[in-house]
Amino acid sequence: MWPELSSDYPVAPEVVESFRRDGHVLLRAVATPAEAAAYRPVILEARDRFGPASTPLEDRDTYGKAFLKGINLWEHDADARRFVLARRFAKAAADLLGVDGVRVYHDQALFKEAGGGITPWHQDQHYWPLDTDNTVTMWMPLVDLTVAMGTMHFASGSHRDGYLGDMPISDDSEVRFEELIRSRGYRIARSEAMTAGDATFHYGWTLHGAPGNSTERAREVMTIIWFADGARIAEPDNFNRRRDLARWMPGLGPGDLAASELNPLVYRG
Repeated sequence: MWPELSSDYPVAPEVVESFRRDGHVLLRAVATPAEAAAYRPVILEARDRFGPASTPLEDRDTYGKAFLKGINLWEHDADARRFVLARRFAKAAADLLGVDGVRVYHDQALFKEAGGGITPWHQDQHYWPLDTDNTVTMWMPLVDLTVAMGTMHFASGSHRDGYLGDMPISDDSEVRFEELIRSRGYRIARSEAMTAGDATFHYGWTLHGAPGNSTERAREVMTIIWFADGARIAEPDNFNRRRDLARWMPGLGPGDLAASELNPLVYRG
């Protein structure tokens, strides 16, 4: 029987305060190691079945070298759905955001292979045509991670400055955001080693990235993105937002409630 992942994860007021101040937080044992281990083969198999085929590492660009992806696995695989739509994760996200309910935007399996490259600095919400700042990404390893495997780093406080420009993940975003971080004096917070089932949460506007994986083992991570229930769709003002609108909110347009069949309400207090 699959772990239900329905019990509450307690989010203390001081954790919420830290998250809202810094734009990110590391929470330990959001899932137990046993729960993460139970879902790991499900997510790996779903990524292999529904993710894009991989090309040799040396033939990819910087973004391609950062990880192998599998997106919206819950849409295709019933067992992955139990993990992605889990109440425990969604309630923790709602508690951090301070909202009554959250909807799923999409999930992503992000596997940084042995020898995989950096994840350049970026803002997740560059890609999302949403009219709210109440968006959050959970980043959960399915295996124990050392720092050398490419754990996350964040520019603390950067979320408070909102949208920092049309900067999709690329070599250019790495250079330009490095310059911005220096000029604005953001403090860089580097994640520690993580146990399977630990998780970082960060706002959609928080600048973040990761170093390469210098070990011989893949960094296997599952991510889930939520946004506050009641958010509406904003006018998509870049290529990636137009593409995301068509893919993740089919049939909807600017001004509509962001509540397509692909954005289920997964928690309401």
